[in-house]
Amino acid sequence: MKTPFFVLACGLLSVTPILVHADDASRDQEIVERFAKCDTNKDGKLTKEEAKGCMPRIYSHFSYIDSSGKGYVTVAEIQAMANR
Repeated sequence: MKTPFFVLACGLLSVTPILVHADDASRDQEIVERFAKCDTNKDGKLTKEEAKGCMPRIYSHFSYIDSSGKGYVTVAEIQAMANR
């Protein structure tokens, strides 16, 4: 008996969000780990100087991420940018 195409398509579609979510979760985990290594004073804030040699993309886009001009970025701000 052949399986109808519709059933196969629905099965594939139901797996896709899980795969996307797994990629987001692994990217978020990598951000957390790299942030922890770069946050040299362990205050939960990454300054542009801390990002300079450790997270070059964050360093390059620092003023964009720190749009309010606080002088630091947080893990949540970096993750939000990465999820755009």
